[in-house]
Amino acid sequence: MKFFRAVALALSLVLLLPCLPAAALSEDEIASPSAILMDADSGKILFEKNAHEQRPCASITKVMTLLLVMEALDSGRIHLDDTVTASAHAASMGGSDIWLEEGEQMTADDMIKATAVASANDAAVALAEHIAGSEDDFVVMMNDRAKELGMEETVFLNCNGLDEDGHVTSAYDVALMSCALLQHEKIFDYTSIWIDTLRGGETQIVNTNKLLKTYDGITGLKTGTTSAAGSCISASADRDGLRLVAVVLGADSGTERFRDAAALLDYGFANFESVALSLSDEIYPVAVENGMQDTVDVTCTGVGAVTVPKGSAENVKQTLDIAEQVEAPVKKGALVGTITFSIDGETLESFDVVAAESVEKMTFSSVLQALFSALISM
Repeated sequence: MKFFRAVALALSLVLLLPCLPAAALSEDEIASPSAILMDADSGKILFEKNAHEQRPCASITKVMTLLLVMEALDSGRIHLDDTVTASAHAASMGGSDIWLEEGEQMTADDMIKATAVASANDAAVALAEHIAGSEDDFVVMMNDRAKELGMEETVFLNCNGLDEDGHVTSAYDVALMSCALLQHEKIFDYTSIWIDTLRGGETQIVNTNKLLKTYDGITGLKTGTTSAAGSCISASADRDGLRLVAVVLGADSGTERFRDAAALLDYGFANFESVALSLSDEIYPVAVENGMQDTVDVTCTGVGAVTVPKGSAENVKQTLDIAEQVEAPVKKGALVGTITFSIDGETLESFDVVAAESVEKMTFSSVLQALFSALISM
C-alpha cells in the first residue's frame, strides 16, 4: 500500500513540474562576457550580466541603422520603392555584403532586406547615404537617436559595425534600441526571412540568425561578428503576448551566442508572463471648484500590460491617488492624479490620470453667456 502511495505522490509531482517556475539563472550559466534579458514592452530588466560594460558590437550596430530607416519610412521621408544608388564608398565596404558595384541601383525595400537578412555592410551604407546624404551625417543621426533613447554607453562611428576604435555600446544599450525597433512591425517582414533572393533571383541571401530555424517564437533581430567584438546577437521572441529581447555580446563563437541567447529567452518565458492591466471602477469624475461644470471626467493614459513572475497575476494591485477637487480653469490633459500597479509593495507601472475635457473658470461674463445660450435653446 505504501508503495502505491509513493508512486501516486511521485506522479503528482511530475505532473506539477511544468507549472513550477524555473530556477533563477546565474551569471555562470551564461558563458558570454556581457548579456541582458529585457521585456520589450516595458523595458524591465529580467536578467543581466555586465550589461553596462562598453564593448564593440559588430553588426548589431545595424539595429540603430534599421531603426532610423523604419522611422524614415513612417515619416514619409523615404519609400520602399525608392531607387537607392550605391556610391563608391558604399561599394567599398568589406565583410558581409551583397557585392554592390558603384552606381548599382536597388529599391529601398531590397536594400533593407539585404541589411536585415544578410547583414550587408554595403547595403547599410547605401541606405544611410540615401537618408542623410552621407554616412557621416547619418552617424550623427544615429548618435542623436541613441541619446534620445538613453543609450549613455554608446558611441557610433559607422552605420554597419565594422571594427573601428571607439565604436562601442553595451548590452543594455543594445536592448534599448532593439526594443525601439520592435515597435515598428514592418521590421518583422525582414527579420523573419530565412532565405530570399535579390537581383531578380540572381543573388541568394540567408539569414545570419540561426535561431529562426530552432527557437519557438523567434522574431529577429540581428547578429554580428568581428574579430574585436566576437560573436554577438540581439534576439527577439514572442510567446503568449510576452515579448522579450536577449542580447549577448562578446561570445567566443556563433554556437555560444545562440546557446546563451536561447538560455536567456528560455528563462524569461519559463518565469514571467504578460498581464493585461484593466482600470479600476473607482476612477470617478473629480469635483471642480469655481468652474462652469461641477465635475470633470478623467481618464488614464498608457495603460497596457505588465510583465510579472508566473503565477502572480492575481496579486497585482492598483492604487489610486486622485485629487478630490481641482480649481478651474481645467485644461484637457491636465494631471489630476496617478494610478499605480504593484505586487507585494513593489511598483510595476505607474500611469497619469488626466482631465478628459476642459472646464472654464466661472466668471460673470461666462455665466451670462451660458444663460443666454440656454434661453436661445428653449
